[in-house]
Amino acid sequence: MLLTLLLTGAPALIGLVAYLCSRPAPRARRRSTPARAWRDVSLAAVAAGLALYLWGLLHILFLDDREQARECERQRPAGTPALVGRRGDFLPLRLVCEGSDGHDYSVVVPGYINPSLTVLLSLALIAAVASGLLHRKRRTPTRKED
Repeated sequence: MLLTLLLTGAPALIGLVAYLCSRPAPRARRRSTPARAWRDVSLAAVAAGLALYLWGLLHILFLDDREQARECERQRPAGTPALVGRRGDFLPLRLVCEGSDGHDYSVVVPGYINPSLTVLLSLALIAAVASGLLHRKRRTPTRKED
C-alpha cells in the first residue's frame, strides 16, 4: 500500500505543480477571474498537502523492519513493559508501536505532518467552496424587476 501511494502520489503532485506553474503565463492571466484564482489557491493547498504527505511516507519507506523496531524501542515511554507489534496508519499518517499494556505511541513520522495536513486540506476545502460560489454567482443571470 505504501509503495502504491508513493507511485500514484508523485505523478499527481508533478501534474499539479506543472499546472500551477502555467497559471502565471500572460494568456492565463488575461482570463483570470476571482473564481479561478480561488480554484488555484485550492489546488496549491492540495499540492502542498500531497507533498507533505509524500514526505511523511518517505520517512516510513526508508526504514526497514529492524530499524522500525529499534526506533520503537528507543522512543518507548517509561512504564511500557514490552513491545508486542507495529502497524502503519495512513490517516492520520503514522507508524504505531503497540505496547503489551495496551498503550500505543507513534514514531518516525515527524509531528508537524498531520496538523499541517489538516490546515492545508481545510484551506483547500474553503478555497474550493469559495471558487464554486463565485463561479455560480457569475453564471447565474440577474433578474430585472419591471
